Amino acid sequence: MKLAVPDRSARRGAFFASMGVCAGPPLAACGILLLLISGITPPDLSAQRGAPPTPPQVPDPAQTLQETLTAACRHDEAAFASHLTADSAQAFGALMQEQRVALLRRLVLLDDPGKPLLSTLAGQTVVRCEAGGVTTELRFGAAEVRENLAFIPVSVPVGDETQSVRFGLIRESGQWKLLSLGLLMLDIPALARQWQESDLQARERNAIAALRKVAGALKLYRNAYGNLPETLEQLGPPPQDGASPERARLLDSDLAKGLAGGYRLRYAIVPATGEENDSERAKGDGFALAATPVAYGKDGRKSFFLDSSGTLRGADKNGTVATADDPAMGSDEAQP
Repeated sequence: MKLAVPDRSARRGAFFASMGVCAGPPLAACGILLLLISGITPPDLSAQRGAPPTPPQVPDPAQTLQETLTAACRHDEAAFASHLTADSAQAFGALMQEQRVALLRRLVLLDDPGKPLLSTLAGQTVVRCEAGGVTTELRFGAAEVRENLAFIPVSVPVGDETQSVRFGLIRESGQWKLLSLGLLMLDIPALARQWQESDLQARERNAIAALRKVAGALKLYRNAYGNLPETLEQLGPPPQDGASPERARLLDSDLAKGLAGGYRLRYAIVPATGEENDSERAKGDGFALAATPVAYGKDGRKSFFLDSSGTLRGADKNGTVATADDPAMGSDEAQP
């Protein structure tokens, strides 16, 4: 005796036939459709024929470097950070805005955001960045790949000469990430510290320049009006055209308010002695100027003092005001 086993496939076939599906040829297409709906995967025909499996796609380090430099050209900080290692991306995001932009500028040798143009030369990638009528050209050499490391030489024509640098990339989570520039590792935290120190020294130089500019304005004011102003505001721009003793238009509004890029300026009149006539005494008055960092250690370390004799003094005062008792600065230090 034979047992009747329900044929589920037959039932499905009858069902689809009743719906008008696979009612006729081509039967092969209908068979595949039935297999898919039944949850049965058709056999891999390429495997049956002995064809080798498709290898996983290996990312191209040159493509990654191209995208990195393209992002730098556009000043696209988010896209640029996506091509950094995890640690470098985190450190890049922690930088101040001007420091992030400074890094992008250095990579493409242009100050302003530009338009990237891609081409090839002798089979190698060329990235051009155009901004404000100036174009830089970065020509890739052949990539040298060593397991999880890749090195790509890039040449940059500058006039009659060509500068070359070697970019290093590392494979992280299956993707190429920027690792080094020339012989230097792309240590963004170290770069941040270096740039912070450079910015601090630049603010100190700017403070010295501001003191000298204010001193020159004070002398011009005295020559014009016969005495020194009571405050620095009198050296500032007038609300309308026309200079006056109240607004002599000798300084910009920031300096007239005693502000100099992270430094605060102080001004005092040093009365002359030995003159009986008030007018003559006013002409002989001296002045003292001081510049102190607003945020010590961030805006600057040194405090500065400049008097009407032109002698500049300065020292690390931990944020306090410099005086005439502080040591005179050397000629190299005193240069803004």
